[in-house]
Amino acid sequence: MTAAGLKVAILYDVWEDEGEKPAPPPEEAPKPRRAKKRPARSRARRPKLDREEIFDALAKLGHEPSYLVVDGRDPSLLAVARCNADLIFNLTESYAGDDTKDMHLAAYLELLDKPYTGADPHALYLAQDKSLAKKIFHFHGIRTPIFAVSYKGRTDHAHDIDFPLIVKPLSEDGSIGIEAASVVGSVKELMERIHYVHEEFDSPALIEEYIEGREIYAAILGCEKPEALPLVELDLSKLPEGTPRIASTEVKWEKETEAYKRTRSQVVEDLDEKTTTKLQDTALAAYQALKLRDYGRIDMRLTPKGQVYVIEANPNPWLSSGAEFAMAARKSGRTYTDLMRDIVDLAMARYA
Repeated sequence: MTAAGLKVAILYDVWEDEGEKPAPPPEEAPKPRRAKKRPARSRARRPKLDREEIFDALAKLGHEPSYLVVDGRDPSLLAVARCNADLIFNLTESYAGDDTKDMHLAAYLELLDKPYTGADPHALYLAQDKSLAKKIFHFHGIRTPIFAVSYKGRTDHAHDIDFPLIVKPLSEDGSIGIEAASVVGSVKELMERIHYVHEEFDSPALIEEYIEGREIYAAILGCEKPEALPLVELDLSKLPEGTPRIASTEVKWEKETEAYKRTRSQVVEDLDEKTTTKLQDTALAAYQALKLRDYGRIDMRLTPKGQVYVIEANPNPWLSSGAEFAMAARKSGRTYTDLMRDIVDLAMARYA
C-alpha cells in the first residue's frame, strides 16, 4: 500500500473539435496541423467526466490531485516537463487530435523520468497495431479472427478468409470507423469499405473474418500477477433486425440512435464456471502477451459453440464509473475509490 498525501497529476488530452478549451498557456503558440485526417471527437462520443471522478476518488484517498492537460501545443508539453507530481495518472488517448500518438506521450513521460499509471509506450504500440497484436496472439496460441491488411493496393499480410468479413481502420480505438456497413458480404462491398477506410482515415484497412457470438469484456488489474475481474457483456441481442451484432460507433457513442438505445453493458451472470474460466484465462494470456500493466480490458467473442476469440486489447481503458471496467471492479467487491487506490498502488510499486 502506498502512503496517502501523494501529489497526483491527472493528465488528459483535449483538441479543438471537442468543444472544450484548456486553460491558456503562458505564451500563445500556433497550433500544429494534424498529421492525418481524423473524425470529430465530440463530447457525445467520449465524455471526459472520468477525470473528475478520479480527482474526487484520489482526494478521498488522502492524495493531492490536480489536472494537467496536453492540447497539441508546445507550452502544454512544457507544463508536463515542469510538473513536480509524485505520480501522473495518464488518461491521454491522443495528441493534437491524432489517436495514434498516445504512445508518444507515454514515451515523453519516460524521457522525463516521470512516474505514471498504465501501459508503457511499447505496450501501447503493440495493442494499437491490431495486425501486430493478432500475430502475437497467434504465436501464443490465443485464438483471434484470421485477417488481412490492405493499404492502397498493397496487401501486407493475408490469410485465406471467407465472407462475411468486417473491415475497420488498423490503429483506431473506441470503435472509430466501425459502422453497420463495416460488415461486408461481397467483393463489391469489401472493396467499397476498404476504399472508405483508406480515404477517411488515411489508414491501412484491417479485414477480419466476422465472428458471430456474444461480446464479452474482461477487465484485468495488475502487473506481474494480474487478476481477471468478473466478466461484462455488451448485450447486442436487441439490435434492430438486419443490424450486424457489432460494437459500432452507433452502439457505443451515438445516444440518439436505436442501436445505442437498444444495447447495454451488464455483468455476465449466466455462464458456467468452465466457460468463465476459459474467457478469463484467455484474457489474461492476451494481456500478458502484449505486456500490458496496471489495468487493461480485453474484448472477446464467445461463439455459440463455446469458442473464445480475442478481438482486441485496450490498454488504459475508459475509467468512468459507469464504464465496463468500473462495473467489473464493483462486482469484484471494489468501490470506485478502491479501484483508483489499486491503480495508484500498482504504479507506485513499480517506481519504489
